[in-house]
Amino acid sequence: MTMSMLKTVEPGTPSQAEQAAAQAAGRALARFAGHERVRVEVRDEEQDEAEVLILPATAVRLLTDVLGQLAEGRAVAVMSEDAQLTTQQAADMLNVSRPHLIKLLEAGEIPHQMVGTHRRILLRDFRVYRRKQAEASAAALDALVAEAQELGMGY
Repeated sequence: MTMSMLKTVEPGTPSQAEQAAAQAAGRALARFAGHERVRVEVRDEEQDEAEVLILPATAVRLLTDVLGQLAEGRAVAVMSEDAQLTTQQAADMLNVSRPHLIKLLEAGEIPHQMVGTHRRILLRDFRVYRRKQAEASAAALDALVAEAQELGMGY
């Protein structure tokens, strides 16, 4: 199935019952996270007949993550890596202002493309930037901890 064949579903906040079901399903599925393929039987609660699905490892990891988010009461949206983000979406995901994000784009920190007069950011490029920022933050924290230990500040 190609991405263009998938329906767009507005994410909603899960109910308490959905959170509990997601938590139980996520725990069960997490036990199989290391397997290359997982066989899953799907059945309506009122029917005896089950359909068997074979899920690849990538799908198992994704479903486990989605179920974990739902179990915590969060709405979830799934996007393909080649999805285009607006500047406001990207700013919201980075928890920065839109003007700050535009400065990052203009400085070449995050690749983007112009669609008419609007800037668009590929989700894959956004994820690369966010990963680099997380790595830089972790390295800075490690350096601070090392310096504190050298100064006998005991961390």
